[in-house]
Amino acid sequence: MDIRFLVIEGNIGAGKTTLATKFSEDLNAKLVLEQFADNPFLPKFYADKERYSFPLELSFLADRYNQIKREVLHPELFQQLLISDYYFTKSAIFAGNTLQKDEYRLFRKLFNIVFESLPKPDLYVYLHLSTENLINNIRKRGRDYEQKIDPEYLETIQQGYFSYLKQITQFPVLILDTNGIDFVGNNDDYQLIKELIFNNEFKLGINTVIPR
Repeated sequence: MDIRFLVIEGNIGAGKTTLATKFSEDLNAKLVLEQFADNPFLPKFYADKERYSFPLELSFLADRYNQIKREVLHPELFQQLLISDYYFTKSAIFAGNTLQKDEYRLFRKLFNIVFESLPKPDLYVYLHLSTENLINNIRKRGRDYEQKIDPEYLETIQQGYFSYLKQITQFPVLILDTNGIDFVGNNDDYQLIKELIFNNEFKLGINTVIPR
């Protein structure tokens, strides 16, 4: 495929940032990483979801829009490939699972205003991991505020992604089941994923692959 804008997505702990970073280093691509570490609402959200859901989702919406507008709409002149570890629709997926109905209606009004003006990826890759493996990865990376994440929350986020992905018709979506491979510690597995993504053609909408 002629890929200029590649999105690597997945649930919390799926390895999206790691894979996006490896690709960018390997292919000399421009890397766009979600800026969440300095969000003051994130630790508060994990401690009290009901109170901090709305300010958290609004802050992410603003931050993601500003970053995509700044970095994706104005790519570096000599870097042909741009790789991001998230897509703007992530805001709507997470908000749909965390906000009350009236809050979500207001959120979607704001979301819809800006979404149509943003670029669409040439390929959207979703890394699918079981909830058990997500929890294991979250524990390994050791972020304090993530250690009490409820497995049911991860499952609702996953269902939110699947519901969203089923609606996509404007660009190809590749769902990769990565439960049986280790693209971080095993170079053969990494090369397999790289081959699948960059040396195949994918139809518009959902394409599902179990790498072996």
